Amino acid sequence: MRDHDFPSPERRGRGRRRFDDDEPHFLKHGRATGPTPADPDDEPDPETGAVWSSWDGAVHGPQPHPAWLITELAAKDTELGVLKTGKEADVHLVRRAVPGTDRSCLLAAKRYRDPRHRLFHRDAGYLEGRRVRRSREMRAMAGRTAFGREMIAGQWAAAEFAALARLWEIGERYGTVAVPYPVQLRGTELMLEFLGDPDGGRAAPRLAELRPAAAELRELWGQLVEALMVLARAGYAHGDLSPYNLLVNAGRLVLIDLPQVVDVVANPQGRDFLARDVRVVAAWFAARGLPPSLVDPTVLTEALSREAGLR
Repeated sequence: MRDHDFPSPERRGRGRRRFDDDEPHFLKHGRATGPTPADPDDEPDPETGAVWSSWDGAVHGPQPHPAWLITELAAKDTELGVLKTGKEADVHLVRRAVPGTDRSCLLAAKRYRDPRHRLFHRDAGYLEGRRVRRSREMRAMAGRTAFGREMIAGQWAAAEFAALARLWEIGERYGTVAVPYPVQLRGTELMLEFLGDPDGGRAAPRLAELRPAAAELRELWGQLVEALMVLARAGYAHGDLSPYNLLVNAGRLVLIDLPQVVDVVANPQGRDFLARDVRVVAAWFAARGLPPSLVDPTVLTEALSREAGLR
């Protein structure tokens, strides 16, 4: 990772903004961010429903790739079902396996919805912060034409991939924040590390679904505070944090749904985003029994602001 990817606090706010309007470096080499054309070789096997792995035609996640990830071009992908449906995207469970071997891995394929059925409730704020060089594309996005809505979907997928890739890489400098590994990006489909039971294919639960005992509740709060501190240290806020986009996987709190990560220094409302994130999650933990003094949103917001170098 290059030092200029995540400036020190004294350098933040200068130069180009990140996440909101900075086109990811891995999308600047002629790769399309719109829908991927149909490929005759993608026809599913009539018996198993498997198709050839899409790894070769995708943008890949940060290196080194995790040891569990299957990258062989001989691998095949098999759809196993739907993990989650949402307003903007559906998440599917996919098994990638090398035929004739016991090598396989489970992936979560997040697919931003068809333009006729999507409801992008954050379009306005997103488009305000995103530069699109070609005026035809900008007009289409602003006018919500079919092409424009497809462009928006592609931009959302690319933004989430970029956010996950960068957060995956910040550990050595700012500390570790748990996010799913971003496996690949292909058009409007984002493939992620599957978090959950690999044998049963059961996804890790969302924090909102749990009723932790007192000791576990306090432990999860500590993990969350540390994750928010790491983000703030690097100059960021989740931007849409809630118990519904936090997973608990084997006792570890994991941040998900990150296309709207906010640069709190470059964004004039940066402190407000920090405060909003803290207020929502603090209310959840307080309602489940943590002492108000421990989850005081004002105290934590001030601490995060100092960590981010905000005045």
